[in-house]
Amino acid sequence: MLRNRRAPLEMVDVLRPTLLPGQVLVRVKFSGVCRSQLMEVRGLRGDDPWIPHLLGHEAVGVVIEVGPGVTKVHEGDAVIIGWIKGEGIESAAPEFTTLEGERINAGPVTTFSEFTVVSENRVYSQPAQVDDRSAVLFGCALLTGAGMVLNEARPQAAESVLINGLGGVGLAALIATQWVGATVIAADPDPEKRKLALGLGATYAVDPVAGALPELVKEHFPGGVDLAVDAAGTTAGIEAAFESTKYRGGRLIFASHPPAGERVSLDPHDLIKGRTIRGSWGGACSPDKDIARLATAISESGMSLDFMMPRTYSLDEVNLALDDLEAERAMRPVIAMVGDHR
Repeated sequence: MLRNRRAPLEMVDVLRPTLLPGQVLVRVKFSGVCRSQLMEVRGLRGDDPWIPHLLGHEAVGVVIEVGPGVTKVHEGDAVIIGWIKGEGIESAAPEFTTLEGERINAGPVTTFSEFTVVSENRVYSQPAQVDDRSAVLFGCALLTGAGMVLNEARPQAAESVLINGLGGVGLAALIATQWVGATVIAADPDPEKRKLALGLGATYAVDPVAGALPELVKEHFPGGVDLAVDAAGTTAGIEAAFESTKYRGGRLIFASHPPAGERVSLDPHDLIKGRTIRGSWGGACSPDKDIARLATAISESGMSLDFMMPRTYSLDEVNLALDDLEAERAMRPVIAMVGDHR
């Protein structure tokens, strides 16, 4: 749990609460670690009135019990857990306490634990063709990244696309662009990620630290790109990606999480000249439908998602996983609650 901002997470035992209407008890198998949790722990999301609280918002597990009114899932079901609202009841917050009686706050979904209680509308059926470890990615990264492309931006095969930031969300966006046949230029300071992007179908890959991103983009697309997708997590990245789009129709969509209090600065004349910018909330996904759609597309492509999860951590290594994510030593850390760790 998070007891103090800018301090390591603490391991605590909590009592199993009585399930309230709309709640689902899940035994967690694997949980993903997202930059959102890193920002919470590091105190970069501003004041946190809910401390002490549990964390985590993408996982895979098995339903142990359902509370009153739950009809979407049943005991024994394999499920994906995510933060994006799906079908079902939006339940009250679970009432967690420690063995000593301390109240621990939790929202509709938390996943950094061996068992969790989540709202019915935050659990979705796990497609049979998706293995447990890969299924974690369908709780956040794949839905957000691929959803931005397929549900919102919808590039055409003849269009050019910039993907800025090659973490889990950026790579998911890149994968989706290949399904529609768009031409992609990928940007990331990490040479290994740039190499990976080229292997996944990007036509070009550039280092945004080596030069101004708009100028690097225009070396390949002189007028700018039709679409920019920003997942770099900084206001500077959002601004640079916006400036890399073309006039008269260029568009930027982003799901970045810059630190609280920072602001994006844009030239109003760029908007007047026909550029647009918008944020994305979970790729505008309907998880109960889109997870199955994405799982089918990935299965038919023959793609393995292991490249996004090079290492698995044990639960007591959660702080190491956060450190590795912050230092960019891990693309999408995965925590295994049971079984082998790699």
